[in-house]
Amino acid sequence: MRWGSSDAEFVRPVHWLLFLHGNEVIECTLLDTDAGNVSYGHRFHAPGAINILHPTDYEPELRYRGKVIAGFEARRDAIREQVDVTATSLKGHVDIDEELLDEVTALVEWPVPVAGSFEEKYLEVPHEALILTMKKNQKYFHLLDSSGRLLPYFITISNIESSNPLVIRDGNERVIRPRLADAMFFWQQDGRKTLEARIESLKSVVFQNRLGTLHDKSERVAALALAIAGQIGGDGELAHRAGMLSRCDLMTEMVYEFPDMQGIMGRYQARRDGEPDELAGAMEEFYLPRFSGDALPQTKTGIAIALAERLDTVVGIFGINQKPTGEKDPFGLRRATIGILRILKEHRLPLVLKDLLQLTLDGLVERVENDDVITEVHDYMLDRLRGIYADEGIPADLFHAVAELVPDTLSDFDQRIRAVAAFRELPQAESLAAANKRIRNILRKAGETIPAEIVTDLFETDHERALAELIEETRDEVQPLLEDDNYSEALKTLAGLRDRVDAFFDNVMVMDENADVRANRLAILQQLGALFLEVADISQLQS
Repeated sequence: MRWGSSDAEFVRPVHWLLFLHGNEVIECTLLDTDAGNVSYGHRFHAPGAINILHPTDYEPELRYRGKVIAGFEARRDAIREQVDVTATSLKGHVDIDEELLDEVTALVEWPVPVAGSFEEKYLEVPHEALILTMKKNQKYFHLLDSSGRLLPYFITISNIESSNPLVIRDGNERVIRPRLADAMFFWQQDGRKTLEARIESLKSVVFQNRLGTLHDKSERVAALALAIAGQIGGDGELAHRAGMLSRCDLMTEMVYEFPDMQGIMGRYQARRDGEPDELAGAMEEFYLPRFSGDALPQTKTGIAIALAERLDTVVGIFGINQKPTGEKDPFGLRRATIGILRILKEHRLPLVLKDLLQLTLDGLVERVENDDVITEVHDYMLDRLRGIYADEGIPADLFHAVAELVPDTLSDFDQRIRAVAAFRELPQAESLAAANKRIRNILRKAGETIPAEIVTDLFETDHERALAELIEETRDEVQPLLEDDNYSEALKTLAGLRDRVDAFFDNVMVMDENADVRANRLAILQQLGALFLEVADISQLQS
């Protein structure tokens, strides 16, 4: 805000300036205001000037003479305590929303709690809608009973100590009733049509010009969800129906008025329609996870439609060459991708990522114009996956050691990550990582065909023989571990190769002048490297 002819900007008009160093006023003019030692308190309770003799007097003088709690933290703590005490007096409790608490704290100087009530008939409406209107529109704290059910009370924070608090209570009750009545009206009106009856109306809403309407998208998601559900042991037909119904609550009056009710309204309406419990729950799970750290869908039907929805969006938008940039992501592809990865990873689903992308593309093939869409999406997802692991403290080199093998499933990827992380802590890890780097370099530079088999007759040193024999023994030990996806134990077993590997490099010249001897030694290294590559490319590990 600017005022007068000044170019100075401040959030509010400045009426006075308190500027002290110790007991001395720092004489200056800021924002067209001369500094002094005077402040003011609450505009109603203490409108007069308050002399501040020392900076340490500021907060106590404003509190006791000015009826202002100047410190934000102190004011927030006071509100929290007031809300808790008031709720207890009403035989309820408040699950305080921290964002709401901060907002209310910023709106008042001298917080005073006022409890109000509303008619119990409104409790017939989904509680989430009532809470939303109390929180978003009125900045009220709602009350719950011991079972977590909504009570017909609210707490508002007034900025004045009224001589007649009943007037404030009655005023707030009069304000909230029409909003609650609106919510009840929407709920009753929406109940006249089932979710299924709203499917046709999705044809009138465009998702994206080249990707069709919400109805087109629902059909694709339903078909994809059917296939996914079959692969994870779910009910394919139920997932298909859930996919078709998943967006229908967007066409309700309730969601139009309260956008945050999407999914929640779907769950309530599905139950009201007599749909199976799992399908009803999936209507809300469809939107999970909504943000970083949010809960994941738990039912197989919910998992299927949540994955299908995000896969269709990501592949579709990439397919029409609208992939996100560093600054723009209008379709929320980063969030959608992270949702896909979290669901696959944390639920340890046996789904092959590239197969999922191909399946998704099959449903979009007539609309897609990008021939490299699967490769681009896969690379994009791996980059997001690296970020997920980085947040967990997994360094980039460890991630790339596993990514180099491109494991089929996120579950397998995660198991390998954990195994390599544990391997890295072993005393043999640094030496073996260096050895694998050396092996990769030697094999890359060799420039010749390396035989698949090791010929024992070509051994010229005991070190060759010892390493070759140990490789064979270790392969027999490791193979059943790999078959059981026990990568940690496999790497622990492979760690036992270190001494003989070190001895081999210390005593054997790999690139011998004799072509047959050289090829045989290269074969030893190739088989050694291949053993480690069964788990990860540990040559990527940095010391």
